[in-house]
Formats: sequence, C-alpha cells, structure tokens
Amino acid sequence: MKAKDQIRLNVDGFESPTGRLFVERGNAKITDLSKVRLLRCGVDTVRQLYRGMIRPEVMALFETPGVMVDFADQRWHSGRVGRDSGYQYKLQNADLGIILLVKNFNAKLDNIGPHLKIEVSPHAIDALSPERLQEHLDHYADAVLSHLEINQCAVHLALDLQGWTPPADLVARMHCKARTHRDISGISEVSWATKSSVYGRGETSMFGSAGGVQLAIYNKTEQARATDKLDYWESVWKRRDSFDADDPNNYDPEQDVWRVELRYHHSIIQQFASGSIDVRTGEAIDTRSFAAFSGHLDGLWRYGLGQFKLLARPGHFEAIWTLIRDDVRVDLPVDSLLDQTEYKRYYKTSRGFSGKNVELFLGNFVSLLARERVGAKKAFSTLKQWDCWPVIRDHYAAKEKTERDIYRHIKDLLEERQVRWGRAV
Repeated sequence: MKAKDQIRLNVDGFESPTGRLFVERGNAKITDLSKVRLLRCGVDTVRQLYRGMIRPEVMALFETPGVMVDFADQRWHSGRVGRDSGYQYKLQNADLGIILLVKNFNAKLDNIGPHLKIEVSPHAIDALSPERLQEHLDHYADAVLSHLEINQCAVHLALDLQGWTPPADLVARMHCKARTHRDISGISEVSWATKSSVYGRGETSMFGSAGGVQLAIYNKTEQARATDKLDYWESVWKRRDSFDADDPNNYDPEQDVWRVELRYHHSIIQQFASGSIDVRTGEAIDTRSFAAFSGHLDGLWRYGLGQFKLLARPGHFEAIWTLIRDDVRVDLPVDSLLDQTEYKRYYKTSRGFSGKNVELFLGNFVSLLARERVGAKKAFSTLKQWDCWPVIRDHYAAKEKTERDIYRHIKDLLEERQVRWGRAV
C-alpha cells in the first residue's frame, strides 16, 4: 500500500503546501514542526570514476609508500590502501580535499580499465561550482591516465537540521527494502541481519548497504566535535544568518544538529539515470560526471526518501519525512555567487575543539621538563610565550579553569612525573 502524507496546515488552520502543522489522517493527531530548522542540504561527498591506462610515471610515485611527492603541480602524500577500497594506491592532499585512488585490484596494470577514483571532501565541494570542480577532477585524471574516459560518479547528499531528534523506535518505523541495519552507540557497534530490533537509542543509525543506497541518521554536532571539524561546520550553518537574520531556519548554537544522509553507490546512480528522462530533451539523464548530474540532485534526494520511508503508522508518513522530502532543495555553489560573495575565514575555537591534542602535548611537555629539571614556574612562563598558548588557555577556560588552575595542573603533573618515574629518567 502506498503511504499517504499527513495534511499540512498553516498557522491559520488552512491547508498549505508550506505549512508546518501536520494532521494525521484518521486520528487527527497534530504534529507541530514550526521549530524545526532546515539548516542546509548539500553534497557531502563526490566520488568520480574514470577509465583509462595508467601513465608509467605515475606508478613511480608509489615506489616508497608514505612519502611526500610532487604530482600535477601539487604536493601529495603517497601510500597504499586496503583491498576493501578496490584500489591499491592513493595520492592524498587533505588541504585540497582530494584523494586519488589508483590501480584497480581487478584490472591489469598495462590494460585500459577502471583504474582511477577521485574522492572529494565537503570543503572542496563547497568551494567550487560543479563545473569548476569537474574541471579540477578531469585535470588530475588526465595526469594519471591516458586514453581517459569518464566512467560514473557517486554522491552523498546530507541534510542538517535542528529541532528534531530521531524517535527511540526509529528502526521499527523505518520502512525500506534494505535488510541491513546498524546502530552505533559511540563505544560499541551492533549489527543485525534484519532491521526489526534495536537496543536503546544510539547516536547513529544506518540502513542499507554501501553497495546500494544507504541512509544514515546521526548527531552531526557530536561527530564534528569528535573529528575537530565543528568550527568548520558551524561556519557553514551560519551562512544563512548573513542573508536574513530573521530566517526561522537560522542556526542555533545551543541546539545539536542532526544529519540525515543518503549515500549512493555509483551503480545506483546509473540505475536512477536509466529510469529517468530529461523532460526537455526526452533522453536519459547523464550521470557520468558530477557536473552533468548536479542539476538532478533534488530528484535524487526525493528518490532516496522514497526508498526509505519513516512511517507514523502503517500506510502513513511521519510528518518530518514529508517536510524534508517536499521542502528541501540541494544547495550547490554557483560561480556568480562565489565571485560576488566574500566568505569570512573561520577560526578554531575551544567550543569546536576536542582538546585531545592539548592534553597530549602537556603530557609530553611535562616529561621533557622533568628531564631537563625545569621547575613549574619557569615552565609556565615559557608556555605563555608560545604561539599556541591562546588555544591551551581557551581549552581550559571552556572547562572553567583559570590560568592559575593551569599552572597548578602543570605543577601537579611535574610532581607526579618526578615521584613516579624519577626526575631524569
């Protein structure tokens, strides 16, 4: 049975395609989603595949894995990768946001084959229009392969929102064909052959397999903080504020952000294209390159939410699912806006910093101080003159600790180091 949407009403009680009041058919239960903030829906990952023959000079870059190399006018870190990736080698430049995966495991080196996959990170996607990004990818691909041919692309689409959290019975109410569900609670991972049960409520739920369409719902604030990327994502979420300070969808730093992410394998993108027709030309849509496919991402988003259906009860959509399916559009950088917009640089803050590096540094710092027989007062004075002192100070300030507390902490660490291990050991 095809699931039905709830009736949408505006604040005056009239039916409206943009209303945030939802009335469930049959029992008149009302759901108010007026406090939900749809911060941003964008492309989180691009994977562009290419066919061709690997140029002989490229393989020389991997003769000594784990070193820095020059390639295509950029510096890269070369290395080997696990067999699960399908490729043998990689060139990575995290500053560019580009990883080149080279030499397919299932194709011979001296034959034309699917020997290159380029993975693009969110900040690189966000900085370039699809057309410009494609030019960059094609440039790197041409440097890796001769007889170059664009093969296919894969994408992850991610919606970030506030004012909504997944229900405790998410698994029971998620209707999909996928037989795999994973619930990750942060310290453990449990997998089931079916999606029929879940213990507690984890920070992450995933449905489907990596080789098809996969849905992930997780706390993006916690994930970004754990990977020390919260400052970057907050800078993205705050952009809407600069256009309209009164927009009800503006970011609230006091609330956690949850992410609904659809991950498409390249084979699914191809199937989607084969069954979709461009209404202007009557031809099947082109999905081989990201630039060609980027105009159809809104359709791909709605298609994914049709594959995974969050139901309020059998045959009836949950209100949030109707909202994010109908009201969300995939944001893409546009050349004209990129040229006209002056984006402010974001800075690392104690709020978005896990502090792990500070704690590790202080531990090593104290060990060296003990070895050199340096006292706590001199050590603290030297630390305050270091360029990174503001980061350390802000980290402890977020824990409500003063500079005096930091001094005492160093003094205590020094004393423990000397008593337990000896001053010069």
